Amino acid sequence: MRKKAGILLAALAMAGCLTGCGQKDDTIHMATKPMTEQYILGSMMKTLIEQDTDLTVELTEGVGGGTANIQPAMEEGEFDFYPEYTGSGWNNVLKEESVYDESMFDQLQAGYEELDMTWTGMLGFNNTYSLLVTREAAEKYDLHTFSDLAGAAGQLVFGANYDFYERTDGFDALCEAYGLTFKDTMDLDIGLKYDAFEQREIDVMNVFTTDGQLSAVDGVVLEDDQGLYPSYMCGFVVRDEVLEEHPELQQVFDKVEGMLTDAEIAEMNYKVETEGQEPEDVATALLEERGLLHE
Repeated sequence: MRKKAGILLAALAMAGCLTGCGQKDDTIHMATKPMTEQYILGSMMKTLIEQDTDLTVELTEGVGGGTANIQPAMEEGEFDFYPEYTGSGWNNVLKEESVYDESMFDQLQAGYEELDMTWTGMLGFNNTYSLLVTREAAEKYDLHTFSDLAGAAGQLVFGANYDFYERTDGFDALCEAYGLTFKDTMDLDIGLKYDAFEQREIDVMNVFTTDGQLSAVDGVVLEDDQGLYPSYMCGFVVRDEVLEEHPELQQVFDKVEGMLTDAEIAEMNYKVETEGQEPEDVATALLEERGLLHE
């Protein structure tokens, strides 16, 4: 009786091994930060990966704390990849104190190699700090860069949310770096900045380069030509183990390389934040427009 039981257990074990032993896990885990553009990117990558591979993507959206909570979970293997920004990786993950620019990308990549992770699928857009000026002011004073403002600032009113005036890298640092003295300043609620700009109560204001509302205002985004602010190019951080186990993923990341400009992601953010479209619908429309969805 014991012999028969032993044979039965061995048979069951062998059957289990035939169906499961040595198989790769066909589910990968993606996280996103609590930001509109990241919800769009999460939906986009889930669709592409599940279309182009045999993998299933388990998507955890809007992880509170962003990098501070996603990165440790990546290191523990709880997440396999997520959209990240180069400047955030440099300062918040690698703990470098210098201002990041894209000439440092190889150093950034080398630092992540120590964590057994890789940057890939660099999307092409840069979600960084900048300044927006009215089109009238840009044309009148020939403004293209932060440095161009030096000769015109005395004729212009600057507006920003309270935090920008208090930050060490905010208003005072901006004025010191570029020699700016504005005609006047306004302290505005963050939700009212664009209204004040459209009504021409202010001529210049601080923005993020992928703000959705940039798509709907008549202004010019200036270039931070002295590199006061870090570059925050968006790409994907992936655990090396996952790329090794699923090399087919690299073809998907290659497809999205350089596919979005600042203006394009800003317009997509606008569609979600202002027009009320769903992130997954905006992502699907983009993939269809680029011919990346199969019939």
